[in-house]
Amino acid sequence: MDLTFRDAVRADLRRVVELIADDAVAARRTGTYGEPHVRGFEAIVASPDNELVVAESDGEVIGVMQLTYIPGISRNGASRLLVEAVRVDSTLRGQGIGRLMMEHAHERGRARGCVLAQLTSDKQRPEAHRFYRSLGYEQSHEGFKLPL
Repeated sequence: MDLTFRDAVRADLRRVVELIADDAVAARRTGTYGEPHVRGFEAIVASPDNELVVAESDGEVIGVMQLTYIPGISRNGASRLLVEAVRVDSTLRGQGIGRLMMEHAHERGRARGCVLAQLTSDKQRPEAHRFYRSLGYEQSHEGFKLPL
């Protein structure tokens, strides 16, 4: 499979939302494509510290991930790469696409001077947890959220 990575463009957004919402956990919080997604996309594109990256094969968007570069004070002023909203088309999972996407994310982080990659994954996604562990990620922290 020929796979390329590029920044998402506005025309990709409907497909990006479809990919992100393609499971019961995410569907509840993602909703259906609409104006809130357009506003979110515009904010990502406007931020120098955010990228929405799509994986494309034969002209079709088959994967997506959001990369956020976080400067910091801890770890001796190190920057971190936050990887979120990683999705591969459900019909194409298990073919190594996610692994290639994550390798691309790590390369982008290194290019931006990041010394650490981190991500969150819903506790209801054991398959995703196995995948991230297979890449060398360790479950090192307990996360907390508070709706605002």
